[in-house]
Amino acid sequence: MKNIFKLFVAFLAVFFTASLTGCVEEQLDSADVGLHIKVFFPTKVVAGQPITINGSGFSEATEIVFPSDVVVSNFEIISNDMIRVNAPAGISAEGGHVVVRTAEDDAESPLPLTLGKTVISGYSLQSGESIQGGQQMTIYGTDLEFITSIELIDADGNPLIIDHKDFYRKGTSFIVFTVPQNIYTGTFAGKVSTYDNQTFTMPEIAYEPAPTGYWETVKTIIWKNEDPAGNGAISWSGKYRFGLEGTDGNNECIAQIPAETWEKMKTGTFYMGYADNDPQIRVTTGWWSTTWTGNDIFPGNELITDNGDGTYALAVTLAGDPLLDLIDQQHLLFTGDRYTPLELYFLEEVWVEFGSGPEEVVMWENDGSTGETGWSGTYRFGLEGTDGNNECIAELPADYWEVIKTGTFYLQFQGSDWIDMKITTGWWSGDWSGGNIQSGDERFVDNGDGTYTIEIVLAGDPVADLVDQQHLLFTGGGYTPLKLYYME
Repeated sequence: MKNIFKLFVAFLAVFFTASLTGCVEEQLDSADVGLHIKVFFPTKVVAGQPITINGSGFSEATEIVFPSDVVVSNFEIISNDMIRVNAPAGISAEGGHVVVRTAEDDAESPLPLTLGKTVISGYSLQSGESIQGGQQMTIYGTDLEFITSIELIDADGNPLIIDHKDFYRKGTSFIVFTVPQNIYTGTFAGKVSTYDNQTFTMPEIAYEPAPTGYWETVKTIIWKNEDPAGNGAISWSGKYRFGLEGTDGNNECIAQIPAETWEKMKTGTFYMGYADNDPQIRVTTGWWSTTWTGNDIFPGNELITDNGDGTYALAVTLAGDPLLDLIDQQHLLFTGDRYTPLELYFLEEVWVEFGSGPEEVVMWENDGSTGETGWSGTYRFGLEGTDGNNECIAELPADYWEVIKTGTFYLQFQGSDWIDMKITTGWWSGDWSGGNIQSGDERFVDNGDGTYTIEIVLAGDPVADLVDQQHLLFTGGGYTPLKLYYME
């Protein structure tokens, strides 16, 4: 009996020690641990490669030291927990740890940084072969994640740059890109460029235009008058004033325009659509300090287009006009008499392809407000209109859900040094493919920019029969889902 009692006391001691240790670790995790590097990515770089460092205590950082004691003082402190920096030249081939320094302390990365070197071993096409616009080409080699762009020639004989962000697929040993529709007709050798300014000459390939496709004029709305009757026709009023988002006095504006769109309005041509056929249009500032073109605009002006449906469009190009230097502060005002503004918009020429290759259809995208999975139920997706969707991060329409259950779709995610992915139901009742998927699994495709992609086919898996009611859940550790998409 005494032995049993001793064993019981020993068990309690172990139990409470483990519990206390867990509490202490939890407190340490939640406390400010000072200057500390948790992780950085990518862990293999070349000179010029953007790097993100995550940790704590970065607000007072003064310099970053790379292997071979290469010191960088020019970097961007995003927050106390994040730094962005470009890898410098001179990093040793052997690599080593990264150090963040403040005036009083320094922190070393737990994992080493290694130096890459892009080598191209071949192409899916050889000299003398041909390819059409809209078709895909593959480049093979090692450390291809450092390729930044491919330069071809467009139909007018000008350089045609394909940025790495536009590659169809990007990995360490291959990249796939789509030849643009407006490719030059003829034989030439393209160029491949990397972050560290390496340049590779591609084979001399005969490029041909796509057999089908057309340019289409697409209207991109800047602002739409949702209540024309309520807002009323212009009668020398200051109602239809537009301002740069975040500028003083925006309370007087009918709409605030985001900076990127505002800049596009200032440097290109946009259109003001309106109703009524006998207007006197004055485009001026909110302070009525100057008039665009120097004069009011009346019917018959070459800048006005009759849309044939009772509405008209005024083409506005501000570049070179004195008005341009004033509108950031004084806003942009459409006034005058006898017309009602209906919308502001851009007209852009877009190439529409006919079956020239698959396009990415995004079903869901992380807006940045949700971080790592952390073995939580956060990244749960459900069929739109199903009970219990209040627990889901997104409800997917029926056509997307059909792809999830019967087709092929992809998860793109940001990964840390160790990834442990579990694809299951919201009730944790089954695992896709029979178990967790971890770092090193061949199903993870390294995109070369700190993100990865995994191809998922639920059809034939027990999970497919459960997701209508139990939802689809991505959980595990060491990764952050970025988007779900399929190729069409």
